[in-house]
Amino acid sequence: MSAARSSASRRRHSGSILKKVNLAKVRSAIGPTIAPLALAAAAIGLLLALHAAGAGFRGDPLDVVRDAAPGDRLFELAGRRDAVVGVSVLAWLAAFGLALTFGRARAGRPGALAGRVAARLLALSLVYMPLVLLASAALEPGTGAERALLLLGAPALAALTLVGLGGYRALAFACGATVLAHAIDLVAGSPLIQLSLAGPNPAAGHRYYGIGNELEAILVVLVLGGTGAALSVPVRLLPLMGAKGEPEVRAATMRATRAFLAVAVVAAFVFAYGRYGADVGAAIVLPLGGAVAAALLLERPRLALLALLLPLPALALLAAADLLSGADAHLTSTVLQAGSGGDVLDVLWRRLREAGESFGRPLLLAGLPFVLAAAALAWLRRDRIAAWLEPVPAMRAGLGGAAAAILVATVANDSGALLLELGAAYVAALLAFAWADHYP
Repeated sequence: MSAARSSASRRRHSGSILKKVNLAKVRSAIGPTIAPLALAAAAIGLLLALHAAGAGFRGDPLDVVRDAAPGDRLFELAGRRDAVVGVSVLAWLAAFGLALTFGRARAGRPGALAGRVAARLLALSLVYMPLVLLASAALEPGTGAERALLLLGAPALAALTLVGLGGYRALAFACGATVLAHAIDLVAGSPLIQLSLAGPNPAAGHRYYGIGNELEAILVVLVLGGTGAALSVPVRLLPLMGAKGEPEVRAATMRATRAFLAVAVVAAFVFAYGRYGADVGAAIVLPLGGAVAAALLLERPRLALLALLLPLPALALLAAADLLSGADAHLTSTVLQAGSGGDVLDVLWRRLREAGESFGRPLLLAGLPFVLAAAALAWLRRDRIAAWLEPVPAMRAGLGGAAAAILVATVANDSGALLLELGAAYVAALLAFAWADHYP
């Protein structure tokens, strides 16, 4: 009898506990966490379905070069880069230097209007550069016309975006447009990326479609920095709400961390999947960079160390998708189909050795002192840089994630020096935009 009363009491007690559970709060806590992951999974499922329906690169990659006629644009890419990209970038840098000098001379301070406008235009011109080169690949103009198109077209797009949107909206739009255009072309089979001066240069035999080293360095920074810029637009206004706005700030911060992770995962799949971007490095550095950005946004830098563990599951998922769909990516042909563990170690050792040797290439060796000097200056002025980014924590997190991704890519890629220098240049460009936006 006593046991029965005790059992009934326990049932009543447990029932009272269950009644006290607020299911609405449980759903509101779990829902925002699951939603971004569900969207990312749905996006990846759609991309796999598109591949099954015929999207992505098809056929033998060697046919890209074998089927090209003599004199085809494909064979002119390497020779045009300096004449088109090099000249344009040097001209933009010279214009920025003149504007900065003129602004300081007139106003006596580094945040003068001319310098700020020039910094924004330079940053957005560099962001738009791959997009303009993609459009130029569709037009296939001569060298002079392509140089003029890039030299004038990218700054024109930058100016229109600044006038139409302004601030971080302009930066987010430019990054999004450039990344999305390349993603669409990858899903279509890389018809324009193959012919773009920012593309992989198939005639050189390094890669016949998808994302090359140059685009990897650029797009990784644009994905993470652009996400930070997009999230900075709403998040930036919330601290102005005072104590009453603290719950909204916390909620926005959590949404931003999930957005970083979801965007990084989807972008990594597009850029790394065997018949889209076919760039295994993207599966390593983008999830890692997104996780670092999320940790920095939560102001838990030690949590960023756990991001070093993410490349392994990311590579496992990529390999599974590759094997199940028959995409035959570089990852499966070199690692998963290796004869033994020693073969895998040989592949890893060869890539590390080639990454180190890349720093000995004359052009990259000449640029290395500038990267080291810029890194040293950033460290010495880190308090000032922190002040620029303090009003925009999502942008600060995005740049931190991009920097971490580029550092890891430098070690993981056989062209490490190229990724380091090009990625550092784009991080510096977005940082210059943040400097310009900081001043009233």
